Amino acid sequence: MTPFGEKLRALRAAKGIALKTMAHEIGISPAYLSALEHGRRGKPTWYLVQRIIGYFNVIWDDAEELEKLAQVSCPKVTIDASGLGPRHVELANRLATKIAELDDFQAKHLLDVLCSLPVVDKNPTKLSS
Repeated sequence: MTPFGEKLRALRAAKGIALKTMAHEIGISPAYLSALEHGRRGKPTWYLVQRIIGYFNVIWDDAEELEKLAQVSCPKVTIDASGLGPRHVELANRLATKIAELDDFQAKHLLDVLCSLPVVDKNPTKLSS
């Protein structure tokens, strides 16, 4: 299951909406909606996310959360570590081989560590005086 799929399923459950009903009303097949919820399909298009936001009538922060979750919900990820240092390459390879062995606590811990890292601007703009 993807983060977007988990949130989508929770929204449907909270409103008591059947998967087939929702799929029909937003113009997609029930099979596709089920696959999207279970992480068997790639991240949804921006257009589909907007239809889902409208369907549930979510606004502001909740709509932004759905958009962000969609962006991090591609179940088949490729990490390109070419051109990076040896620690980066090792990290990518170890993550690829160990990810299936992580329990939820370990996965959340690693995710928390990664999300807590500051964003580093690799191309800072030089201010002229």
